[in-house]
Amino acid sequence: MESQPMPVRRQAPTVARRRLAAEMLELRTTSGRSREAVSSDTGLSQGALHRIETAKTTPQAGTLNHLMDYYGVTDPEQRAAMQELRKRSKQLKWLELFEGGDLPDSYRTLASFEADAIRISDYESLFIPGLLQTRAYTETIIRTLLPEAPHEEIEQRLDIRMRRQETLTKPHPASLWAILDEAAMRRRVGGNQIYLDQLEHLLAAGQRPNITIQVIPFSTGAHLGMPGAFATLEFPEPDPPLVYMENAGGGLFVETDSEIAWYRNSFLRLAAEALSPQDTTTWIERAASAG
Repeated sequence: MESQPMPVRRQAPTVARRRLAAEMLELRTTSGRSREAVSSDTGLSQGALHRIETAKTTPQAGTLNHLMDYYGVTDPEQRAAMQELRKRSKQLKWLELFEGGDLPDSYRTLASFEADAIRISDYESLFIPGLLQTRAYTETIIRTLLPEAPHEEIEQRLDIRMRRQETLTKPHPASLWAILDEAAMRRRVGGNQIYLDQLEHLLAAGQRPNITIQVIPFSTGAHLGMPGAFATLEFPEPDPPLVYMENAGGGLFVETDSEIAWYRNSFLRLAAEALSPQDTTTWIERAASAG
């Protein structure tokens, strides 16, 4: 594996880049021009246009001005707003420190979106949510799932996980609504002490005004969340929400309105079947006291 060339690392898309991409796509479709026509008229390749319109890359200032000229954008305020989006569309500064590692692009993307989110609704069936994990719990999971990973990669992933959690503690934090299957709560990841420390961490987190935690007990029986975990991330208007799902093969983002609506409704149904936040606190306290 070491003999293979390192893949080119793309910047993790941000909410600002998603909005800029949507604006650029809207300008082109409103003009009635195909990518082929725009490419022929402006000299910008169709591939470059596709990457800009799908938030895979951020255009240079000159390229953005050239395209706005071409599409007839003359309003100074609109032009300034789009250039501001371009400036803000770079990935997180702290995430840049971890460039060059073996982290999946989807994981970097999730970190950048979480930093911009105002609401996160996370259902987990087997793990404590990443934003609520202790460092020891996280390390155990990483070492179990990546038994051959070098020490440097494990430390990198740990540091990123801890930095991701800052979205819940910054001056204007995101709100987190976490629903956990009892299976995630019962599994003694890392042994008894790490398990108990994780429960205490959840109790402390649940006292914060921006965090809501609910447990779906085994007694509920079959429920809608059994197929797997998912999280919905919401952003300030006008940025659309998205859904993130993760499995052994990597992460997947869902952005279509109909699918997002399905996951939102599913989350609300899971919340209705779960213990209330107050009863969840009592449940966790009993689990911790039982050792």
